[in-house]
Amino acid sequence: MLDLPIRKLIDPVLGRVALILRDFGISANALTWFGFAIGLSGATCIAVGWFGVALALVAVNRIMDGLDGCVARLKGPTDLGGFLDIALDMIFYSSVPFAFAIVSESNRLPAAFLIYSFIGTGSSFLAFAIIAAKQESKLQRSPQKSFFYSTGLIEGTETVVFLLLVCAFPSYFPMMAWIFGSLCWLTTAIRIATAMSVFSEK
Repeated sequence: MLDLPIRKLIDPVLGRVALILRDFGISANALTWFGFAIGLSGATCIAVGWFGVALALVAVNRIMDGLDGCVARLKGPTDLGGFLDIALDMIFYSSVPFAFAIVSESNRLPAAFLIYSFIGTGSSFLAFAIIAAKQESKLQRSPQKSFFYSTGLIEGTETVVFLLLVCAFPSYFPMMAWIFGSLCWLTTAIRIATAMSVFSEK
């Protein structure tokens, strides 16, 4: 929901950094893998209770996620880049609630609900992209993505805010996980309704 206005603010800054990285020969895929490694390091820190370090690493992971896209757009998005962007993000997102489940037994049920919710948003997002690709003549592809991007109530920006908040206030993880997970399911319902409208046979 907030992705478009936020991108308008941060893309010019990330774009300037991306130009420097490109000139040094750093590829978008290299940034994706580096950001993924940083993100999993952040999840590991959560699992051992180092929440301050985790907060910093999660923030770096999200910055890398923005930078890899900017570098990719300078050279032209690729199918491999689009695949890595989605797959590694999904793994990283799920690693955070899994880490919270490790660090405290009281987090296990809300963490399981949150991962369950990520399955809903992730599968509806990917399923929409797959079917939209078959109907390319009817739909408009995002110029900033290498795939069809379906919007929703919970998108990247909201997820970033959530991840940073649970790292900053780990004792509130159960409550925030229940709330955020519920919003994820609302997003999934919206996407299903949109798909039923867009993809229905006329």
